[in-house]
Amino acid sequence: MRAVVLTSKGGPEVLTLADVPDPEPGPEEVVVDIVGTALNRADLLQRMGLYPEPGPPRLHEIPGMEFAGRVVAQGSRVTRWSGGDEVMAIVNGGAYAERIAVHERQVMAVPSNVPLVDAAAIPEVWITAWDALVLQGGLRPGHTALVHAGGSGVGTAAIQIAKAMGASVVVTVSTDKRAACRALGADAVVDYRAGEDFVAAARDASGGSGVDVVLDVVGGDYLDRNVAALRVGGTIVQVGVMGGGTTTLNLGALLPKRATLRGTVLRARPLEEKIAVTRQFAVEVLPWFADGTVRPVIDRRYPLDRVVDAHRYMESNANVGKILLDVTG
Repeated sequence: MRAVVLTSKGGPEVLTLADVPDPEPGPEEVVVDIVGTALNRADLLQRMGLYPEPGPPRLHEIPGMEFAGRVVAQGSRVTRWSGGDEVMAIVNGGAYAERIAVHERQVMAVPSNVPLVDAAAIPEVWITAWDALVLQGGLRPGHTALVHAGGSGVGTAAIQIAKAMGASVVVTVSTDKRAACRALGADAVVDYRAGEDFVAAARDASGGSGVDVVLDVVGGDYLDRNVAALRVGGTIVQVGVMGGGTTTLNLGALLPKRATLRGTVLRARPLEEKIAVTRQFAVEVLPWFADGTVRPVIDRRYPLDRVVDAHRYMESNANVGKILLDVTG
């Protein structure tokens, strides 16, 4: 099969298309013909040697943390899936390829009204956003969330999740992404490039009390301002550090907020934890796709052999929503 292989680390040019052996399913695994995969910031970091795939090294290092496709083979103990089933999943790596083997319980059915070629835009960012806002952040109907990088894949998912469950959402964006976030339902859009103050916007949106949950993929000097934007007893969920992983924190401001600061990643979690969050997501969130309440947001797509161009485009930070790689038809 064809796959994008990393034989060295560096810029987008190190991404190499090569022929590698097809995967064989373990007893509880299915093999999927991948129709599409998607880019994530973690892929860029892995390519640069800064975020290796967890677990023992593979014979071939293939990036890619999510996919959609059709089941073509099953292990001896597989009971959930049959050949031809249209499925999607989040994985540790290996999705920039024509085929992948994955545990049958990590796999979800593609919602009936989502085209299979678009479904790769769902697993990673939607599970990340839902897990951060709801399972870890405790967002509930009537609450208010502050979401940074509202035009990102995680951001566009988080806006829709908050609105679908009856919460309000404030987002930070660059100027050219404001309209897209408003169209998705954001209640307040803060343009950081124009110097607008997300702390003031968060307080206004929450009636002065502060937001219940902050979902932050930026980090850096946002932390103190996140605390200022938070209500008493609120939660900050840190899911990325695009703006830097080192900062200072005013503990004097944190303590009276009685706040929770949580750091989280999905990729490094044990298999059973990833399966558990996937199964819960499938029950609680996938029905929103089926009835049209939410939708995957796709900025643009590239064929697999233009993966270098796709990485360069993601590095430009111009996308609103997901960047897809079309693998097969």
